[in-house]
Amino acid sequence: MIAWASVAATAGALALAAAVAACGDSHVPGPDAAEICGKAQIGTLRPHTQCGATLDFTPINQYHGAIATVQDREDAVVLIDGDCTGTLIAAQTGPVVLTAGHCVVLHGQSLIAFNVEDNPDGDQLVTNGTVIEQATEPDYALLVLDQLPQVVPTLLTTRSSDLLAIIQHPRARPKVIAEGMFAGACDGKVYYTDLDTLVGSSGAGVLTQNGYLLGVHSDGDCTSTGGSNHGATAEAIVAASSYLQPGDIADR
Repeated sequence: MIAWASVAATAGALALAAAVAACGDSHVPGPDAAEICGKAQIGTLRPHTQCGATLDFTPINQYHGAIATVQDREDAVVLIDGDCTGTLIAAQTGPVVLTAGHCVVLHGQSLIAFNVEDNPDGDQLVTNGTVIEQATEPDYALLVLDQLPQVVPTLLTTRSSDLLAIIQHPRARPKVIAEGMFAGACDGKVYYTDLDTLVGSSGAGVLTQNGYLLGVHSDGDCTSTGGSNHGATAEAIVAASSYLQPGDIADR
């Protein structure tokens, strides 16, 4: 039996130690796709960069933005070990939690908490997850859960939209959402501007305007005057995975 209070305490302790990696004011210009994809990509994570002076997070149950499916998707978002975010995704072999590879270790056990949010309105299941796949290129991991909650897993997509969103646990805080703009995709990575993230947001799903998972956030790589954050595309993850199958992703 896992005590919910201990999950909150662990999250709080880890949050105090977290460093900042943020990106986002709407007035800060971001690079276009040609600029992003024309540069050589460096694989080193940069968890201490920040883009813009403010963080534009909205508590998930207060969101009334342009992505109409958010309230249908947010129940699938989890807090992992009090220091990363993940998403329960649909797969032919069975639902799994998808997160960033740098958040976990292969064959390790992680504590998975659903609906850690202000005024929770879903299944507050806390369970263990076993890491069955983990990589750093692309930066992803899959976890099989001991128990599954009563939530609808999120579907993967290859199709982007101009508007993107990340539902996340920045600094292990209750679940929030941030929006931004699609900036480009190349070499198995998706880039987005004006979309805030912090340490703790790693592993969160990058959602399209239709509410499908386009990628997994892994890196803050911007400055106070511009730039972008990025993550691994769902397409690259499916191609690298032995668990996920081509039928698990679609142009939707």
